[in-house]
Amino acid sequence: MRQAIMSSPGKIEYFKVKAPGELKPNELLLKIERIGICGSDVHVFHGEHPATPYPVVQGHEYCAIVKAVGEEVSKAKPGMKVTARPQQVCGKCNPCKRGQYNACQNLKVEGFQAPGVAQDYFIVSEDRLVVLPDSFTFEEGAMVEPTAVGAHATSRPTGLKGKNVVVSGAGTIGNLVAQFAKARGAKEVLITDVSDYRLDKAKECGIELTLNVKNASVEDEIKSCFGDEGFQVGFEAAGVQTSLDLLLANVEKGGDVVILGVYAKNPEVNMYYVGEHELNIYGSMMYRHKDYEEAVSMIAEGKIKTEPLVSKHFPFNEFWEAYKYIEDMRDKAMKVMIDL
Repeated sequence: MRQAIMSSPGKIEYFKVKAPGELKPNELLLKIERIGICGSDVHVFHGEHPATPYPVVQGHEYCAIVKAVGEEVSKAKPGMKVTARPQQVCGKCNPCKRGQYNACQNLKVEGFQAPGVAQDYFIVSEDRLVVLPDSFTFEEGAMVEPTAVGAHATSRPTGLKGKNVVVSGAGTIGNLVAQFAKARGAKEVLITDVSDYRLDKAKECGIELTLNVKNASVEDEIKSCFGDEGFQVGFEAAGVQTSLDLLLANVEKGGDVVILGVYAKNPEVNMYYVGEHELNIYGSMMYRHKDYEEAVSMIAEGKIKTEPLVSKHFPFNEFWEAYKYIEDMRDKAMKVMIDL
């Protein structure tokens, strides 16, 4: 069995390891078919992720085929197409007890603090498994994880129906957040970025209002898009200071701002301004199981488009080349897939 290990930032090594051992009654053996490279994976590659030690086996966005199941497993059987949540939680802390296990105080995420799926076979417990429709491609299966991020983030504020929304950052996550905001009944959705390519991808996915913040006044464009209504909810999906500033300075008083971006450097926030405008700032940490299930349903129903976001495929033994491609292409690399 092959395994890819990132031994230090920018260094990926391949090893032959023993096949997984005997399954526990609640476990399944998966044959990994596709792995998506996430923006957080890129941070790890460059040594910029604040919560990842080395060495680490990456990979948490994936699609697999069930090869074997434990004796107590009832959700799936060999041959079925699946994915699974990468969260290992304690189940004992207060967040876990109240159902907020995505913010577990002892959380370990596969691909970051626990070994990920960058290997031929992988074992998961049934409680984290999500069965996929037969009609799903391997690529759609691997896109369920980032889509679930969009599902969860758009459930965080105090409702979206009938509200105007701005999503700052048109990468894969920002794109999926914008699509989910529309699916949840937002009146208008504007997505912003500094890349025309990413904004064109957003249009391809049905997000009609786009803004390149390098080319126009943000305030003027918001006025043009929303008139006197302004916008009531903002999603920060870029992880940069200027992106956060844009939302906080322009969202309606009493409005909601949801933070998804991973910041390489902690941003500065004018808390006096936040208080005086009575803004609601929400964190959004990954997802819960219902978000995965909703992501699968939305993709299956065609309400969320993922195919336009897949930029390129690389074979398993070219992980480093995949990261180099992302670095070289920059804004033109949306979702890069690793094929096993």
